[in-house]
Amino acid sequence: MTAYSDLLTDYVDEEGAEHLDTLQESANHAIELTKTARDMADVMLSQEKTSQPNQVDLRATLERELDRADSEFPDAKVTVDGSLPSLQVQANQMLHSVFRNLLTNAVQHNDKDIPEITVSVEPHAKRVVVRIADNGPGIADEQKDEIFGKGEKGLDSAGTGLGLFLVQHLVTRYGGAVRVEDNDPAGSVFAVELLLAGEKGVVESVPNPANYSSPDS
Repeated sequence: MTAYSDLLTDYVDEEGAEHLDTLQESANHAIELTKTARDMADVMLSQEKTSQPNQVDLRATLERELDRADSEFPDAKVTVDGSLPSLQVQANQMLHSVFRNLLTNAVQHNDKDIPEITVSVEPHAKRVVVRIADNGPGIADEQKDEIFGKGEKGLDSAGTGLGLFLVQHLVTRYGGAVRVEDNDPAGSVFAVELLLAGEKGVVESVPNPANYSSPDS
């Protein structure tokens, strides 16, 4: 469906282009919904495996999802602030779904002509914080906790709200934490904190650093 709709781009007038855009958006939404449903099924059918995190290469996982975002959202500007350190974190093969959902949300819920997404990684002694910042409309304070609930949409979305629920479900099972912060001067920052491989304990919360801001601010 997406391939044939792309082929039609040069054959429709201005009025038809509007309908074609709607078709393409709906098809892309169906694709994302299918991926999220598949991931949810994988989690539910393998609870034992999911609850026992293994070592996962954080840089390889992020690079793969950043490449995917560049390919699927050519109109967005996706950049990395600094470098992606080579670290092993406590997670499993579903970690890619965490970053895929956050990157997709950062683009799809953006109200700017050019969505700008910035990814940064902040290593610590026993943990690492991955931040995905956007220049979108931001999220109201009263919604910051609610948006991670099952079925909560909270981002003016027509979706099911399962994406962020899946993100929190997975990160919590890894012993980590996820939260949303305000970006400066506009937008949101989703912060994911993960334990480095071999560390014990559970992350209580993701710190909200006062000195953090988007590279473009």
